[in-house]
Amino acid sequence: MNLKSSIKFLAFGVTVASVASAAIVGTAYGKDIEWSGFGEEVVHHRKDVGISKARSGFQIEGLKFIGDVGPFSNVSVNGIVRLSYDAVYDLNDDEYGNNAGGAAFVNSLGLANLGAPTSIPVNGNGIGPAGGLGVGSFAVTNILGPQVDVAVGGDGTGSAFPFTAVLGGNTFVDAYSNNPNVGMITLGEHLRPHGDGVSFGVPVRPCDTDGRGCIKDFMDADKKELASPELFSDRGDWLRELYVDATLLGKGDNEINFRLGKQQVIWGRTDLFRVLDVINPVDYSRNNIYDELEDIRIPMWILKTDFRFGATGPFDDFNMQLVWNFDKFRPNNLGQCGTPNVILDAGCFFRGMKNLWDNGGTVANFAPFDVTDPSLGLLATNFGPNSIGIRNVELPSWSLSNTQLGFKVEGVSGDFGWSFNALTYRSQLPSLHAGAVPVSNAFTGAPEQTFDYLIAFDVEFPRVNMLGASVDYYSQGIDTVFRVEVAGTQGEEFANTLRPELYSESDVVRFVVGADKNVFIRALNKSRAFLISGQVFGQYLLDHEMGNATLGQVGMPDWKQNHIATLLIKGWWMNDRLSPQIIMAHDFRAGATVVSPSIDWLITDNWQVVLTANYKTGGSDQRFDDCRLCNPWGPFTTSIPALPEHGADGLTAGSAGLGGFEPLGRFRSGPLGMAEKEDEIQIAIRYRF
Repeated sequence: MNLKSSIKFLAFGVTVASVASAAIVGTAYGKDIEWSGFGEEVVHHRKDVGISKARSGFQIEGLKFIGDVGPFSNVSVNGIVRLSYDAVYDLNDDEYGNNAGGAAFVNSLGLANLGAPTSIPVNGNGIGPAGGLGVGSFAVTNILGPQVDVAVGGDGTGSAFPFTAVLGGNTFVDAYSNNPNVGMITLGEHLRPHGDGVSFGVPVRPCDTDGRGCIKDFMDADKKELASPELFSDRGDWLRELYVDATLLGKGDNEINFRLGKQQVIWGRTDLFRVLDVINPVDYSRNNIYDELEDIRIPMWILKTDFRFGATGPFDDFNMQLVWNFDKFRPNNLGQCGTPNVILDAGCFFRGMKNLWDNGGTVANFAPFDVTDPSLGLLATNFGPNSIGIRNVELPSWSLSNTQLGFKVEGVSGDFGWSFNALTYRSQLPSLHAGAVPVSNAFTGAPEQTFDYLIAFDVEFPRVNMLGASVDYYSQGIDTVFRVEVAGTQGEEFANTLRPELYSESDVVRFVVGADKNVFIRALNKSRAFLISGQVFGQYLLDHEMGNATLGQVGMPDWKQNHIATLLIKGWWMNDRLSPQIIMAHDFRAGATVVSPSIDWLITDNWQVVLTANYKTGGSDQRFDDCRLCNPWGPFTTSIPALPEHGADGLTAGSAGLGGFEPLGRFRSGPLGMAEKEDEIQIAIRYRF
């Protein structure tokens, strides 16, 4: 038995032993504590990749009923412990572990004018066309002069570029030892070779093996943290939930229920889409968007207070809820580059941009081959450290002002259930802020200053305010439940290449409309109805900005209006022990579709097997302005509208609208389109006790 197989066997053995131990403990203390839980083995196989998940997991839930304590009644303590170990980082380490990645290549299309290959390796030493155009700690002269034979790398190597680069302390060459072209991929290469747009090399190995591009406290997991995220979490994620429930009786039938501790607070009446259900952040690294929200919400330390009034006036039931999330802020887990699930490929963009800032690197097709005629093409450009990329990620520290507060009123009126919701919270998604990062001009070495339209960012998590409502209605006449959920937010921020800071704020309206109906399909099952559930999710950006430049559209890559529809068909056989289903989702603007059939077989009361396929198609061809021709360092990065024949001086910053897939096309592709090449077969075996 080889080492990898031994590790996997050991992990499975530990899981089985844990389940057996928990069963013994549950039996011994069953009179005082209600125990339940499961052990599971989950394996995913991804097309053209191999094993993408080999997780051994264990979860145990306990409830201790205490009774009356002082003025409180029905006091109980509830807890959930979850542990897992994903052996994929050992079993498939060429894709996800210590041996992942290799040499990355990007396009330098302007080199075609020299008869040179247009695909070059990243992070070269800036010498000659094969290494890209070297800038950053170089002095550049003769910008608009005639094309001459010059020493681009500063070492005497001649090459025909239209300006002279004179060595001024080549720190990029010095930094090369810190940023070699090993253990890397090209941003977006899983969708197209050598990327498209602003692409560059991205390190992909765990952060203890390769620390390049790792962002402290945000995307800096080492191998053991990736494999066993609960056990090695610095936020104690092994303790998934721990809270105390208690009831305080008031006058008459009124009562106040308290829940204090680490918990999930679920708002809204729909699944998959988070319209009102935004109190807890989400761990998308577990299985992208395809796991149940109950399993991927990240529990937080929260005080939830429910004021229950019962039947009041015109209402059959009337309640109010106050939610105070006093935990330290935590963003969504988007996945770290080099892991199987990186939603929107955002983790790779962040890691690559952080590496560019820290160590420098090669960016595809950035500077014009000839600033007097950009139609000749663009050159891959080597930037030194602290020129472009992500400088800082500003995670909000704990303070009273950084806690989150929500209020809900809900009730039942006849066949209608309804709620009104309000929440003030921090955005769980990052926002990239340009225009305020001081850098030196990469082409002149001038003293540090800020530049408009420059892709050098600090990352923020803005404050967001939300108002929303939900309603469900049961129609007895057609035996159907209808669900509607709507929310409006103020304060969300989106990428925007029309603005010098490359982002802007927009009010957003999101909604879900859904219906659930049981339907008999006699030809398939004469005794049991099928569940058919459909819903449509919509997102509207009320302050959307879009404009037309010489080469294409500029502005906000997110669609002004977009809709995603889902359909679930689920049936039951064998006394409900065998349950096949199919889930489909379609993103209308991206043109992306996912189809996921599965079979759930409850073999016994304890053993369960779930076999799932996950197939995606379309959506990965979306392009948008990538700010390569935003001209932050005019005239060296001059855009087409800034040419003399267009009546400009070549110094004005602003995008010409040249579009590519990286980095902003991902927002148009959405989670479905960005995962087009991630078709999988998945199997889960679970033992419940």
